[in-house]
Amino acid sequence: MLKGIKVLSFTHFMQGPSAVQTLADLGADVIKVERREGAYERFWSGMDTYKNNVSVFFLLANRNQRSLAIDLRKEEGKEIIYKLVRETDVVVENYRPGVMERLGMGYERLKEINPKLIYCSCSGYGPDGPCVKLPGQDLLLQSYSGLMSLTGRKNDPPTPVGTAVVDQHGAVLAALGVIAALFSRERTGKGCRIDSSLLNAALDLQAESLAYYLNKGEIWDRSDTGLASRFHQAPYGVYKTKDGYLTVSNTPVEKLAEILESDELAQYTSGDQMQKRDEIDLIFSNIMKTRTTGEWEQFFTAHDIWFAPVNDYKAVENDAQVKWNEIIFTYQHPDAGENRLVNHPLRYNGEARVQRLHQPAIGEHSAEILRQLGYEDAEIREMIENEIIVSNERKQGS
Repeated sequence: MLKGIKVLSFTHFMQGPSAVQTLADLGADVIKVERREGAYERFWSGMDTYKNNVSVFFLLANRNQRSLAIDLRKEEGKEIIYKLVRETDVVVENYRPGVMERLGMGYERLKEINPKLIYCSCSGYGPDGPCVKLPGQDLLLQSYSGLMSLTGRKNDPPTPVGTAVVDQHGAVLAALGVIAALFSRERTGKGCRIDSSLLNAALDLQAESLAYYLNKGEIWDRSDTGLASRFHQAPYGVYKTKDGYLTVSNTPVEKLAEILESDELAQYTSGDQMQKRDEIDLIFSNIMKTRTTGEWEQFFTAHDIWFAPVNDYKAVENDAQVKWNEIIFTYQHPDAGENRLVNHPLRYNGEARVQRLHQPAIGEHSAEILRQLGYEDAEIREMIENEIIVSNERKQGS
């Protein structure tokens, strides 16, 4: 879909690599420009998860890309980048604001070389403003943006979401911005600068709850019962059963009172489910404790009540719909061996995307990329000797 689009990626950690991986999955030729020692995500992985010494954190967001390992502080290294920019469609970077400018690779400089360039900066708080120098990281932005205050029970401390939702949403927004800019360039012939910040991504995730606050001046407190949000009516949340937990969504209280044969719930109407939500939820929570999870699943299915099991990852892995969607796939990496990862989430004409290129070794494609720019092998060997680039070119078929 994006075949023929060339992307230079100056990204590390999660937000930037996930953004360019989306473009790479769609067919773009993405060159990962990294320091000679390799990008950060090669040397860290959650739970110390490595496959044959290859970081799974690196594997999960760097597929379908080529690696150019280069010293950007040297003039020869900068000249390579400038040559690449002449034939590049998109630059994506997620260094702290100001770093690319100090390297001589800010938007204004690169736009002089290629006026049609699309330049996407991924940052924590934005390209400028009072917080521009603060570290931008998923957990910190969950806290700063108010997202953390939405989750958990009333007397518990604010609770972070258990995965990097802000990083991932910021990445998707960046990729969306790039694709929109590419479409615009087709009509206007003009490039564009895009700014995707974790702060704005975190607030965008809260569009519903924040809108209620902005227009009402308050948002209800977290609940002591199973209520999962600070603005829904009861019941709405995770409820303890006789032997586990079950998640239940919106249902008119009149229907619940009837099918549960509850005189307590019969005192309320649908109009009470917002304003008296804590009272209703406490009654419902106590009723949920009287049957097992399996019994409730059968009962709710029979009465068309919205519910879902509280799955752990083992259950997710073996779930029939997850398998049907082909969202988890197995890939044979030349160094890491067999690994299992989350696939590109969209389907096109009913088909899942197939991984084209393995996650590269440091500088695996440095020599290949330089040859494509017109450098001779002797010049490439000299650059390797002078520590301008690193080349880990694989032999044919390896």
